[in-house]
Amino acid sequence: MTDAVSILGSTGSIGCQTLEVCARLGIQVMALTAGRNRERLCAQARRFRPEMVSLEREEDAAWLRRELADVPSVQVLAGREGNLAAATWDKADTIVAAMVGVAGLEPVMAAVREGRTVALANKETLVAGGALVMPLLERYGARLYPVDSEHSAIWQCLAAAPAGSLKRILLTASGGPFRGRSLAALSGVTIEEALRHPTWTMGGKITIDSATMMNKGLEVIEASWLFGCPPDKIQVVVHPQSIVHSMVELHDGSVLAQMGFPDMKLPIQLALTWPERLPSDGRSFDPFAASPLTFEPPDLRTFRLLDLAYEAARAGGTLPAVMNAANEQAVALFLDGRIGFTAIADLVSACMERHLQSGFMTAFGFDDMMEQDRWARGCVRDLAESII
Repeated sequence: MTDAVSILGSTGSIGCQTLEVCARLGIQVMALTAGRNRERLCAQARRFRPEMVSLEREEDAAWLRRELADVPSVQVLAGREGNLAAATWDKADTIVAAMVGVAGLEPVMAAVREGRTVALANKETLVAGGALVMPLLERYGARLYPVDSEHSAIWQCLAAAPAGSLKRILLTASGGPFRGRSLAALSGVTIEEALRHPTWTMGGKITIDSATMMNKGLEVIEASWLFGCPPDKIQVVVHPQSIVHSMVELHDGSVLAQMGFPDMKLPIQLALTWPERLPSDGRSFDPFAASPLTFEPPDLRTFRLLDLAYEAARAGGTLPAVMNAANEQAVALFLDGRIGFTAIADLVSACMERHLQSGFMTAFGFDDMMEQDRWARGCVRDLAESII
């Protein structure tokens, strides 16, 4: 079980819930990082008294230093330096990676090089850099535990199965707020509509990804890396009730499922206490209240980003990183009101096509990946100018 944590992205939904779990279990909080939510980070620093905190911008860090002047034990850093310091803080045995986007990759790699346990809630780390992270885990003896509810479910199921017995993964999806709508009906979707998820309360970017089903596409790629499973052996299953968090089918035909009412605190707790199973404060499962449970295939024509994610997973190389960066940029443009909802998929598809024509790399290093990430963001901005 974890004794002390650093939380990268402590002011987001996963970060806040991780702090609740730490408070209940008595886990020490050594370091916290955030983007720009300086007020919330300040409140967290006062409550949990970590040894260091960090914000994205130096001007926000300067504000926080003034606010915490009466708490001199808390060191305040900023930017990349702060993220890397938190990821390698010597008194933290587990690093919770809850940052949004590819910005989580470098700190995760730094933590792995220090041999730390990483509780991974940042799926973009493996989507863009799985080929970089996975070899480091073995080289440095680090451990990586999934926090996403679906990947935690698969992990739990496989823990009960003999090694080498996996036939395929059944990755469940709620279907998002627009399940059942046609592509034409999605053209007029507003930002407010897209931010209303039927099951989970999440940050803006991941909520939009859930609405487009790109989130599930990212999870396919992440699952492929985590469990050594080819993407074509990972089947997405739409399950609107979000009770079955995922399933695995074994070679003998058995299907194992992990179930429960939606509550992110359970997979967070498991990643912090594995292999122990400690009591939680979650809602006890009631099969009668959960019924009925339904399953259906995803609509790949309407939700094209899921299909594009499979394409990127099959191609490998730098294409998943480019797809991820293109999607991050397109979602940002949508949330700024500069493009329509369906244009997200159009822009990602066009960017991927350009990358395959020129710039695609089958093998790459960290700097190569970041260069392609920057290129993809610029590509999407340029493409967007032609449709605005």
